[in-house]
Amino acid sequence: MSIEASAQLQTFTEIPALRAQVRAWRNAGERIAFVPTMGNLHDGHLSLVTVAKQHATRVVASIFVNPTQFGPKEDFASYPRTLAADQALLASGGCDALFAPTVATMYPAHVKNSPNFAIDVGAIGNILCGAVRPGHFSGVATVVAKLFNIVQADAAVFGEKDFQQLLVLRNLVDQFNFPIEIIGAPTIREAGGLARSSRNQYLSAEEREQARVIYATLLQMRDMRDRGIDAESVQDHALTTLRAAGLTPDYAAIRDAQTLDLINENTTNEVAMIAARLGKARLIDNIYWKNAGPIDLLAKSN
Repeated sequence: MSIEASAQLQTFTEIPALRAQVRAWRNAGERIAFVPTMGNLHDGHLSLVTVAKQHATRVVASIFVNPTQFGPKEDFASYPRTLAADQALLASGGCDALFAPTVATMYPAHVKNSPNFAIDVGAIGNILCGAVRPGHFSGVATVVAKLFNIVQADAAVFGEKDFQQLLVLRNLVDQFNFPIEIIGAPTIREAGGLARSSRNQYLSAEEREQARVIYATLLQMRDMRDRGIDAESVQDHALTTLRAAGLTPDYAAIRDAQTLDLINENTTNEVAMIAARLGKARLIDNIYWKNAGPIDLLAKSN
């Protein structure tokens, strides 16, 4: 089924119709980029479409609130679903097609008696956000693998704000030999540095001001590392700073930016990562750097 949302954007709800359109583009020699999302889109998502357009002649986005990546006490039921507004934003950004499947389409009832296959992403999925949200990255990897198989794009764009997710998905592509290029897109920030996120709307005006401490703390963590302060001391100082500002941190960590391993004598590329709770929102952010010169971790092609 295909629903015409605008002169520029077609919305597909069923797999065969989407694949037929992608096949027609491919037969015409078009290169296709894919932007997976959970909807409730904002300027940060639109920036992913912009990056995708730089790498392809056609852009397909998806909107699917994936139940398998939410924990039992998380916000799956209340996660904002704003399809009409999302369609308008995607159309304004030059997106060509939107895949908006139902849960039944992604997890069809006719296989409910079959084994519940899920991808084990290994140790990288069990640390940091994975330690706080058990099974989250397995759910992400599984649904992204399904979407890759459905859309069959040449490239896919993910935001660097979800740094751990980006590394998990690079591993997914490497391990399962998906013929797709993974492209990291820079984090888009509000005034004051707060990373744009659909969950920012859970914040009151006062909380939004408080949340600015996250980015300020990340910059401070980088500065402290540049001055030779050990990672453990930097992390402790960051946790104290966040708590003093009224946030409840899940972690503030300095890790190897290519593996998320603990820092050691061989580490050159570092990432500072924070996850913290404020009111109803759980917020994540990061910055990464190389101690000598620029770093381009996330532009690797597969």
